[in-house]
Amino acid sequence: MKPEPLILAIDNGTQSVRALLFDLRGNIVAKCQVPLEAYFSRQPGWAEHEPEDYWQAVCRACQGLWNQPGADRAAVRAVAVTTQRGTVVNLGRDGQPLRPAITWLDQRRTDEVPPIGPFWRGAFKLARVGDTIDFFRGEAEINWIRAHQPEVWNATDKFLLLSGYLNWRLCGRFIDSGGSQVGYLPFDYRRHRWASRRDWKWQALAIEARMLPELAPPGTRIGVIDAAAAQATGIPADTPLFAAAADKACEVLGAGCNEPHVGCLSYGTTATVNTTSRRYVEVTPFVPPYPAAIPGAYSTEVQVFRGYWMVNWFKEQFGHMEQSRALLEDVAPEALFDQLAESVPPGSMGLMLQPYWTPGIRVPGREAKGAIIGFGDVHTRAHVYRAILEGLAYALREGKDRIERRSGVRITELRVSGGGSQSDAAMQLTADIFGLPTARPHVYETSGLGAAIDAAVGLGLYPDFASAVASMTRVGRVFEPIESNRLIYDRLYKEVYEKMYRKLQPLYRDIAKITGYPRQL
Repeated sequence: MKPEPLILAIDNGTQSVRALLFDLRGNIVAKCQVPLEAYFSRQPGWAEHEPEDYWQAVCRACQGLWNQPGADRAAVRAVAVTTQRGTVVNLGRDGQPLRPAITWLDQRRTDEVPPIGPFWRGAFKLARVGDTIDFFRGEAEINWIRAHQPEVWNATDKFLLLSGYLNWRLCGRFIDSGGSQVGYLPFDYRRHRWASRRDWKWQALAIEARMLPELAPPGTRIGVIDAAAAQATGIPADTPLFAAAADKACEVLGAGCNEPHVGCLSYGTTATVNTTSRRYVEVTPFVPPYPAAIPGAYSTEVQVFRGYWMVNWFKEQFGHMEQSRALLEDVAPEALFDQLAESVPPGSMGLMLQPYWTPGIRVPGREAKGAIIGFGDVHTRAHVYRAILEGLAYALREGKDRIERRSGVRITELRVSGGGSQSDAAMQLTADIFGLPTARPHVYETSGLGAAIDAAVGLGLYPDFASAVASMTRVGRVFEPIESNRLIYDRLYKEVYEKMYRKLQPLYRDIAKITGYPRQL
């Protein structure tokens, strides 16, 4: 008898690489996780990582996987890769990296940018998006490289996202998924292909078409594991490699959110609210929806930068007592932080937090800063911790409201993934603030599962994405809103939170003018 088919998903996140074997019911058969070395900063605000370290972590994760119970190499029918978004790699003609990868956390920018012709300048002025376009040009890594490292730019043969780099290391082809193209690239977000030569992005970016990889839709076979990669990873040679999508897109698919009425919250380093739409909908005008992990579909996304990073920030700055207790009592620190949050009533006794620890681009604007208001002598660390969780949920509810207004589709249920989804306190207050049933997916590794779904459909193991999602995803625990809590949160959201940014925005601008932070163009 042939063994049951298994699919290998490689998930290269910010903090670790995970090699995951899934069966066709979406269960994790085996897993190996390898931590990544922390990014390094040669200057304040920079965040770089050696590309070879990413690849070696992939190799170690795969090699470690084969030692796990149930990891039958002979049963692996396909491989798919999903990675963090916006991390870029420059390769020379010999295929070797020319410099460290610039990660998505990097904050460098340049004022030396390519000029834009008068037609597009006039169009952007009329549309009142000139500042957004200038921000795009200043943030683009390729523009910084040409301005500050011209020798690297001149030697660059290929300019790849991390997903494209790993695909190349696995199959020897410069090819990537259209579902992975989230970054400062000349990508047509409406048609999911490289932009036409007349598109303004070719003027705004110091990039040449020859530097870019071939693109394929999610679920497309893009190559096979070559001999060198097979030796390095232990994946059987000639195993088909399929295009997946970026980690957030795969997370949405793996959480089973393939219909526009199901909202997907990601409580990760960047907190997001997403829906999957077959229509092109700009939730924020002139900011396109990202490609979904389903071919031809769009992920309508609103981000809270440094979202659940704020939770870790609190734990590092103020959570030493819980960390120490966890060691002494041999319990998970998360359980003690849940107790901390649950010791405070809904609404944190009037403490309200706006979670803009990192500015936005358009909504919120680049002047935005974080704020906590409503302090009194009753407030403790516990109130601040709960206010962080509540503030993130308020911000994501605001994003949900914008998605509903722009799409015309009401969101009726939520799925939550990412590290924060493991907190019962966070799940319950999310259900209360949104007023919606809120569920955990049946597995934590939803990004990897989304990639596996792409490969399963590509292999023909399921006839379409709807049947694959129905078979490979399901909900775990569901948190229902507590009505008394929902009423409190609804008033706080509508009467306080929705007004905070508008009232504080002028003060944020004054702070920026006086201190120079955040930096303005």
